Amino acid sequence: MIDIKNRLIEIRWHGRGGQGAVTSTELVAQAAINEGKFAQAFPAFGPERRGAPVLAFIRVDNEKPIRIRAEITKPDIVVVLDPTLLRIVNVTSGLSENGILIINTKRSLQDIESSLKIKQQLAIIDATKIAQELLGVPIANTTMIGALIKTTGVVKLESLFEPLKQRFGRLADRNINAMEKAYEETLIRE
Repeated sequence: MIDIKNRLIEIRWHGRGGQGAVTSTELVAQAAINEGKFAQAFPAFGPERRGAPVLAFIRVDNEKPIRIRAEITKPDIVVVLDPTLLRIVNVTSGLSENGILIINTKRSLQDIESSLKIKQQLAIIDATKIAQELLGVPIANTTMIGALIKTTGVVKLESLFEPLKQRFGRLADRNINAMEKAYEETLIRE
């Protein structure tokens, strides 16, 4: 696990328009702020449309305000919402040597390892399946937050409860359940 104490942590999310990458980054940043940390979340916008590849970013620092406003090119953590992006985007570009790659996939750890040939820590979860079962839709953004928290500990799981309630209202409990299930089921290769 990355040492998240006393340093700036940079996270890059890869998804497609409409999958909730931007929402996820906002929720995690709000949870970090609620814990007394400094955080920022922002998307990379261009001519995106529903289904087009998108990027969203989070920075979290336990000690000091964040002054950087640029896109994250050398992330500590990369989260991949849509496994089809693995074929068309170099999601590991700039990933730090001690970084973590978290992927929403049905594939096994061994299969992902051999196809991506990465040396960094790897975590996988079939977040789409969990989202379909518990939310009734294949939108896995809040589910992937559970995988992020289990793998990194960047914020506490319970710190997401209030932001999820504020964002999703009566659907918050379903999203919390999906996040918790992903937290429990995420597989990690150190």
